Amino acid sequence: MIRLDDVQIFVKTVDAGSFSEAARQLNVAPGHASASVQRLEKALDARLFTRSTRSMQLSEAGERYLPHARGMVGAREQGEQALADGRGALSGPLRMSAPSDFGRNLLLPWLDDFQHRHPGMSLHLKMSDRAADLFRQPLDAAVRYGALPDSSLLSMKLVVNNRRALCAAPSYIERHGAPAKVDELRQHNCLRYVWSELIHERWRFTLPGGDRTVVVTGNRISDDADAVRRWAIAGEGLIYKSRLDLIDDLKAGRLIEIFPPEYCEPAPLHLICAHRAQLTPAISELNVFLRERCSALLASHPSGGSQSAYEARPPKRLDLAGERGEMIGCN
Repeated sequence: MIRLDDVQIFVKTVDAGSFSEAARQLNVAPGHASASVQRLEKALDARLFTRSTRSMQLSEAGERYLPHARGMVGAREQGEQALADGRGALSGPLRMSAPSDFGRNLLLPWLDDFQHRHPGMSLHLKMSDRAADLFRQPLDAAVRYGALPDSSLLSMKLVVNNRRALCAAPSYIERHGAPAKVDELRQHNCLRYVWSELIHERWRFTLPGGDRTVVVTGNRISDDADAVRRWAIAGEGLIYKSRLDLIDDLKAGRLIEIFPPEYCEPAPLHLICAHRAQLTPAISELNVFLRERCSALLASHPSGGSQSAYEARPPKRLDLAGERGEMIGCN
């Protein structure tokens, strides 16, 4: 018979990388952790780890069993959460992943408020510009921008009308000028970031004459989008990323929008789970909470009212005090 505690120790060992670390986190003896996994292997009649004197890694059978083991452990936690919810309070762990810039500068203070409302919850936050694997990693939910390639994921929309924003610091515009049309981006230093091993260097725009994609270049790339935003604020080049991430910089005048928002690529924001079973009351309440915070932030600096940059009329000069001029027509 399979014991749920043994399954939990197996999952914890995978996440921790060793029996000793798993035992430390669970506050049990290392020998107890090893014996639990051996007992589980005997019950399953399968070797879950390939062991040597120096290393331990999942076997092929362990790889296949891991998602099901996580589901079993998750089901127990959800049951415990349901009982806690019945007593009128949210409690237990909340394990999340978020992009670096959004996570560090927006989500962190928001989660402070959320946890203060629910002090019985413990927060585990992973910030990375790599797409989290919700099926393999011990995560309850992830915040993610853009279209979701995996349709099997459960997606809850936090912001539908968010777009990217093409921006630069006043100091950069003063030295180099601002591009007046999309093709001129090739003449500028474009700051790029890496998302899930791919460099974001194909910048897409939704122009009146049709969608356009420009392959840009520049002298700086980072796997941390927050670092790229900081380079832009320092006047090192142009940045093209979620307007939600840049609103505070736009309001403060640290960055200036160059193209009208309606011509920039949509960047919807989602809260996602691996499957519906993970949609706990805590995740549902977090979804409502984050949606309200995102809406309030967007409303604090609306993007409407921009004059079309592609109308046939003389362009205005860009006012470095913060007013955006018009772009001339794009070929």
